[in-house]
Amino acid sequence: MQKIIFILTAIFIITGDVSAKSSKEPGANIQADNYYPLVKIETSIGDFIIELNRKRAPATVNSFLSYVVRKEYDGTIFHRVIPNYIAQGGGYETGFKERKTSRTIINESGNGLKNDMYSISMAREDDPHSATRQFFFNLKDNDNLNPGKGWGYTVFGYVTDGTEVIDAFSEIETEYKATIRFQDTPKEDVILIKATVLPLDH
Repeated sequence: MQKIIFILTAIFIITGDVSAKSSKEPGANIQADNYYPLVKIETSIGDFIIELNRKRAPATVNSFLSYVVRKEYDGTIFHRVIPNYIAQGGGYETGFKERKTSRTIINESGNGLKNDMYSISMAREDDPHSATRQFFFNLKDNDNLNPGKGWGYTVFGYVTDGTEVIDAFSEIETEYKATIRFQDTPKEDVILIKATVLPLDH
């Protein structure tokens, strides 16, 4: 009897396809039947488009979309840029005023998506499930950020248009800002002007 139950459970896991509509997570109702929503990011150094992967990272994508539609990313800065590594943003306004965060997100780094060049991932603290609103773009293939024996950093989409803007991050001059003790901060603000969920017929 136990074997039968195990087999039925396995079949459900493999074949089951739960719609995002069934989730109560913030953002789950945003294009609920679209597993690959597109988000346009307008910045002070150019615009680009991200294709999110709700199929592989549902909790992360839903959270990100909820911030986007509430315009929580508009007017933020990329506060940490390490050339040929990552460009991190989403958490601070100009003047380094921290934006409010929503609840933390479960770590979905084991979803099979890799921290390859042009991917977008969630930033977090040492606690693997501490991600909230900050994200980063991989400026090269960063295998060290993928899960191994420990947790990795959750990839939840890829830049599909405007990759030259992502390349431009590696040309940005950075410095240490002693007043706020921030490393690798752009000398001139790189601003995320506006983030928009694109319509389905885009």
